[in-house]
Amino acid sequence: MNDNNELLKIKKTVKWINAKTKNRKPLTAIITGSGLAESLPELSDKLVLPYKSIPGFPTTTVKGHKGELVFGNYKGRPIVIMRGRFHFYEGCKMSFIAMPIRVLGFLGVKNLIVTAAVGSLRPAIKPGEIVLLNDHINMTGDNPLIGNYNEKFGAMFPDMSNPYDKKLLKIASKAAKKLKIKIKSGVYFAVSGPSYETAKEVGVYRMLGGDVVGMSVVPEVIAARQMKINVLGISWVSNFTTGISNKIIEHKEVLELGGKVSLKIKALIEAVLASKSAGGSL
Repeated sequence: MNDNNELLKIKKTVKWINAKTKNRKPLTAIITGSGLAESLPELSDKLVLPYKSIPGFPTTTVKGHKGELVFGNYKGRPIVIMRGRFHFYEGCKMSFIAMPIRVLGFLGVKNLIVTAAVGSLRPAIKPGEIVLLNDHINMTGDNPLIGNYNEKFGAMFPDMSNPYDKKLLKIASKAAKKLKIKIKSGVYFAVSGPSYETAKEVGVYRMLGGDVVGMSVVPEVIAARQMKINVLGISWVSNFTTGISNKIIEHKEVLELGGKVSLKIKALIEAVLASKSAGGSL
């Protein structure tokens, strides 16, 4: 199916944004997850567009997600930040979650840094730690590319052999080492949410190869890879999953711990953006 209606909606949104930003062309986009309000790089020439004012963008409903596009420059590099994302569990159709990513692609974005809070599926990966994503397992039961295909978005059957760019992963790993920030690498296990996992579910997710579990990221990454946007995944561990710890998980505590981790992630993102090994491509 060639969905011209979806393409027209995206072009309308892009036209509106270009008019507001005077055709800024960000090369790198950053999506901030729960608890990471203080993780944003320091931008110059900043311009903020609230989601509620952007055609086609609903407001976010999750506490801790600001709901705005922030344009600016970091050391001369044009950046756009999505402060808040859209989730399947909010009632958004999975196909809609691809829409903001496609908008970013049409704006000129070539690299995407996704951040998110995750639950640890393994005792060795502890709350407060940072995990760079090297792969994912989509167990949401849906795919953002279903039912809205247009050749302008990329291949109908996009290759997913390299969902998280190896070059960007290497740059981030080197940057973390230089900053003396302890990091781990792992597989993101994506579920629909919004309920947390049972102990038996955790056992299955771990057996299938997951290291951390979350309710976002993967739909965005699939849409980005269809558009051949390179992706760096940075997650932070907000809690042990059920069965590893019997402590009841509260979203308020996720936000509080995120505030402590934010500064580390901010330093890491800034180092990646400024990396000479990135060749000025970010």
